Amino acid sequence: MRAYSESSEEALRARDLLKEWAGEGFVTQEQYQRLEQETPCDLRRTNVFLRLVLLLFTLILTVAVAGLFFAVFLSHPGKQTAGVFLLIFAALSYGAAEIAVAQARLYRYGIEEGFAVCSAGFLCAGLAAFSQRMDILIPAAGAILSLWIWHRFGFPYAFPAAMIFTLWLPRHWTPSRPAQHLTIAALYAISLFIVTAVRPRHRFTYLNQKYSIAEALLWLGIYLAINLQLSPLDLAKNWLAAPRTATEFSRPFYWATWVLTWCLPPVVLARGLRGKDRFVIAVGVLTAILTLVTNKPYLGWLRHSWDPMLLGALLIGAALFIRRWLAQGTDGIRHGFTAHRLSAKDGLWMNVGATVIGLVTPNAIVPGPRADNPAVRFGGGDSGGGGATSDF
Repeated sequence: MRAYSESSEEALRARDLLKEWAGEGFVTQEQYQRLEQETPCDLRRTNVFLRLVLLLFTLILTVAVAGLFFAVFLSHPGKQTAGVFLLIFAALSYGAAEIAVAQARLYRYGIEEGFAVCSAGFLCAGLAAFSQRMDILIPAAGAILSLWIWHRFGFPYAFPAAMIFTLWLPRHWTPSRPAQHLTIAALYAISLFIVTAVRPRHRFTYLNQKYSIAEALLWLGIYLAINLQLSPLDLAKNWLAAPRTATEFSRPFYWATWVLTWCLPPVVLARGLRGKDRFVIAVGVLTAILTLVTNKPYLGWLRHSWDPMLLGALLIGAALFIRRWLAQGTDGIRHGFTAHRLSAKDGLWMNVGATVIGLVTPNAIVPGPRADNPAVRFGGGDSGGGGATSDF
């Protein structure tokens, strides 16, 4: 059911681990070369920057080919005709992704990802061109195709795409805002139950990280669905308008969600700490921070300009306390946790993040040009230092 064989995926995982171990000095260069030869893999990969370039190029090229086809052969098509051809383009794009993986053996190369993304886009556009009565099919089809792409190719962003498509489903089932929030939370909870049930059998395989990210995203989705101040159902409205108040929902529902925003972060943290899952732990910490940030809007209290400073001081103090507590353990380890960096992967991501920030803000620290002051006159430079004149 997956596009890549288990042996190829395990070989790639082993090669990545070898690079990390070699970067940290756990294995010598001779050991690294010998072990790398023992893990052959026929899949073709590239670096993250070229991958993004190829992804963008594939997206532009695929959309341009579809637009050229409509411009040359269907200058003024009807909605249903355009919908049929868009569905055909969706099938062709997905087929191109399958061929790129099966024949060219591309793995996270950008090209096959671009074709897969275009297939989902063409599918939604084709369904939207038929009739307004088929609106519910658009998010449903998008969610199903995104889940299939995530399962088939393993693209990590396909799973959150399916979660985003799911957000549009309750709008077609009920106009009640509380019911929509509960429906989203229930759908994510069912998915979380399935993921946690399937994950243990892949605990020590290459699929463990894939299910770990999915579980973390589902925990975050459940939290955002019950936090009325950060709900993804109308997040843009919350940003542009005033914070939501208890009058928009029934008082029992409103205060029940407030209680849940305080109860859910400890549960997520306990789940992550028990399984030593860094992604789930990160979501637990994130939800705890979001609870602190949204507590005042929930209670209707006045925000102050020093609130972020107090939150930052609290987080710094907690980080220093946890780091010192871990360092006081035997060899800096307590219950299997340590503050020491064990892998070069974190340093790699920090370097990539610093590079991206530098590209986004290349002139952030460059001072602006000085404005000319016509009142300042230097006399034409008739005299210089040490008694020299302008002709010296």
